Amino acid sequence: MTHLKILFVNRTHSYVFDYIILLCIYAILTFMQKFGIVLRQNGSSMQMRARVCDLLGKRPNRQARVVTFSHKRNKKVQHVNLQSKKYFSDDLGRNIKLRLSTKGMKTVEKYGGIDAAAKKFGLNLNKF
Repeated sequence: MTHLKILFVNRTHSYVFDYIILLCIYAILTFMQKFGIVLRQNGSSMQMRARVCDLLGKRPNRQARVVTFSHKRNKKVQHVNLQSKKYFSDDLGRNIKLRLSTKGMKTVEKYGGIDAAAKKFGLNLNKF
């Protein structure tokens, strides 16, 4: 136990550990450069997104309960029925892939296209 206290009190040991960590980082970066592994600024190209409708903003209901036969109440999450759907935007001249709830898909059909629905709900289609 006294040896651990000496390690934390004496600053020369921490410089050694810092140097070892820097060497490890340098070795990892040279390995990545050798095999052509590129770090992106935002990390991975695949990003975890919340289960939220892109158009309507519907979120999971975390207040729900299941009532059993013995009348125990257990918490449960009612998720939004999200679907990945591609739409063609006339304004942008390209396809747009959105995660919409099924109600959001009906809303797009109601307004006659993704451009009109996005204008109605104030959605910027350039980020998709």
